[in-house]
Amino acid sequence: MTSNAFETAETLRRQAIEWRHDFHRHPELLFDVGRTAARVAELLRGFGCDEVVTGIGRSGVVAVIRGGTAPASRTIGIRADMDALPIIEATGLSYASADAGRMHACGHDGHMAILLGAVNQLAKTRAFTGTLVAIFQPAEEGGGGAKVMAEDGLFERFGIEEVYALHNMPAMAIGTFAISEGVMLAAADRFDIKIIGKGGHAAQPHETVDPIVIANHVVGALQTIVSRSVNPADPVVLSVTSIEAGAAYNVIPTEAVLKGTVRAFSDTSRDIVESRMRAIIASIAQAFGAEAKFDYRRGYPPTVNHPAQACILAAAAAHVAGDTAVKRDLAPLMIAEDFSYMLRARPGAFIFMGNGTTAPLHHSEYDFNDDALPYGIALWIDLVRRASK
Repeated sequence: MTSNAFETAETLRRQAIEWRHDFHRHPELLFDVGRTAARVAELLRGFGCDEVVTGIGRSGVVAVIRGGTAPASRTIGIRADMDALPIIEATGLSYASADAGRMHACGHDGHMAILLGAVNQLAKTRAFTGTLVAIFQPAEEGGGGAKVMAEDGLFERFGIEEVYALHNMPAMAIGTFAISEGVMLAAADRFDIKIIGKGGHAAQPHETVDPIVIANHVVGALQTIVSRSVNPADPVVLSVTSIEAGAAYNVIPTEAVLKGTVRAFSDTSRDIVESRMRAIIASIAQAFGAEAKFDYRRGYPPTVNHPAQACILAAAAAHVAGDTAVKRDLAPLMIAEDFSYMLRARPGAFIFMGNGTTAPLHHSEYDFNDDALPYGIALWIDLVRRASK
């Protein structure tokens, strides 16, 4: 280990594990994180933070810690997400979820413990310049809590100039990090298509307008958008993930309903995909004498790191874990993250941290690896000392 911050973080391991296990045992969903937020706020007040504010973005918690060496310097924000997932836990751990049907299957319990550990140390020593704003965010798992906090004045109220976040990653070794100086993650949009035809007896198909046949033509035609309408240098995924139509062997139904997702790394590609989908669906339905209804809903935008802040975050990771432990040219992934909203509001960066050999994210047997805690705590301590100068 090459960093004093890591040595300090090791001393906080036991407390951080206790915090994480407590959060893990009591998972809460989306914005309904009352117990979690109250516990976070209680700990932050106990650390002696200068300000602890609750109810930002409905149920978010924000703490302010002012450095002791140059108070006129920069203000940076670090975000940890608080919500769990509606999954039945199958880990069998002694601290497994006490609430059936809910579990921390994405490691947000670990993310909170990491930021709490860093805040505890920084509030105690004040050995940094500028100001740290610790952001504990609800509703990352589908609720867009980052957007809600931003719209509630998070950045303006606390004067945040830059913002950072991390996420654990299974199959990456403990003590390693991965980042890029641009696109990290994709946008995640959803769509619904309803094909309305004319039902009838399966033995008399000529008297019907078969929505199942039309739906199959639509699915095939939609695949040409990626291969023929979008720049191949700007990857897109378009997946139809559900088709519902009919319930009997001898009846052609009146309707077919399709659902799916679009993943893209740029708003330009999202615009193209939505426009082409609308045109293709309408024209195919018209050609067969059917009606089509199309609903396209924009989800989280792409997560795009700002180069200067990505360099600062990578340098902090290298100081903590060693230069060879930091991959600086991570290829973008098609998963999505609502920290993207914060990166649209302020310059900043997002980094992956190794979680070792564990079950994948969003799996019933997943668990955050406690051995990763000191690396995350040390990363934030080192980053604050760098970025707030």
